[in-house]
Amino acid sequence: MRKLTALAAAMIAGSASAQTVTLDFEDLAENFYGASFVYQGLEFSDINQVSGVFPDGSTFGPQLFDEVIIEDATLFYNDYPGWGSADKMLTFGSAYVTGDNLSLGRVSSVTVTLDENADSVDMDIAFYENGPWGGIELHVDALFEGSVVGSDSLTISDLGGRDNIATDSFSISGVVFDELHFYATYGSDFSLPRLVIDDLTLNYVGADCLADVNGDGSVTPADFTAWVNAFNNNAPECDQNSDGSCTPADFTAWVNNFNNGC
Repeated sequence: MRKLTALAAAMIAGSASAQTVTLDFEDLAENFYGASFVYQGLEFSDINQVSGVFPDGSTFGPQLFDEVIIEDATLFYNDYPGWGSADKMLTFGSAYVTGDNLSLGRVSSVTVTLDENADSVDMDIAFYENGPWGGIELHVDALFEGSVVGSDSLTISDLGGRDNIATDSFSISGVVFDELHFYATYGSDFSLPRLVIDDLTLNYVGADCLADVNGDGSVTPADFTAWVNAFNNNAPECDQNSDGSCTPADFTAWVNNFNNGC
């Protein structure tokens, strides 16, 4: 079997090619979109299929008929002009208000699977605070191959009195992930507040970057070790010059790809 040992080389670290995409949902009509919905490379699934508690101690079970909803919310954007992108937004549940008004759908737990790796996510959120919602914590986790690699969260205000619409945002960066998990908790249990989402922005790391042999979204010296393994095992990632073969010439090609950032 051919073997290639590690060679010393002076190489400049680079970054995988990236593409930033913002989902503003403006191309979608107000409607239900199913319990599993694929949109621009994201799959929304497992919508509110958990049990939990409300702050008053009452409980809830899985919401068997909940699905993705796109709302037409012109009146909301008139009141909150700096939030999101008028006039569509994403929420979840089994009912919504038609026309220019909106209902904030419920969310206890939603999985979002990406069709390629990303290294940052930002989104605008709006939710009810105070009233029966105070003290609930909203979360978004970023996961890579099933393990949490980043997270953001906030606690809903509990000032008493009537519930009130509040706006905020979530942001995670500096980690590579292939899945997002939106969820809400009260103490150690899931909870079920009301929430809408807009301008969900992802920075994709660029899975087509040849030098990123280990697929972690960055071009680093660790990719050399990964390339040596690919060479020794005649793996597809070995072919850095795209000639259809895995040969020592691919080492020179990998160094060039590395120094060019891809």
